[in-house]
Amino acid sequence: MKDFFKSERFRDILEWIIYLSFSILLAVFINKFIILNAHIPSGSMEQTIMTGDDLFVYRLPYLFSNPKRFDVVVFDYPDNEKLLYVKRIIALPGEKVEIKNGKVYINDSNEPLYEDFVNGQPLGDYGPYYVPDNCYFMMGDNRNNSQDSRFWHNKFVSKDKIVGKAIFRYSPSFKIIN
Repeated sequence: MKDFFKSERFRDILEWIIYLSFSILLAVFINKFIILNAHIPSGSMEQTIMTGDDLFVYRLPYLFSNPKRFDVVVFDYPDNEKLLYVKRIIALPGEKVEIKNGKVYINDSNEPLYEDFVNGQPLGDYGPYYVPDNCYFMMGDNRNNSQDSRFWHNKFVSKDKIVGKAIFRYSPSFKIIN
């Protein structure tokens, strides 16, 4: 037995254990701090993201910068932080947002936001909502079938609750999310 610990076979086994351990630790680190794998259970973001799609979400883009209007993000749902939601940022901190006849207006603008990603003809009047500092107003792209900021008890998502930015869909096919 003493000879086994000095043998080349033992060194090979030990190397494999070290490589395997390092690989597992690296995978856990990447999954916990750099990327998130998200599965989409609903149609609230159709046509951009479809029910059943699988996404890669990058966790670090907002570490040194702020989210931008129209970013598609994954975040802790404000009314139940155990759930993750994916929506599009529509209004930024300090802005007034109002929806009239399904069109989104920011800060009393006469022109609605240009939203070529919206699925179908949105309906309804909502707001006005005043977005607090360090918070965001979220809406789904499938506006007539999306439970979003318009309907939540806690209307806004704070920056620290944004988990990451959706980068691309990898299943059922590849698509960059924008």
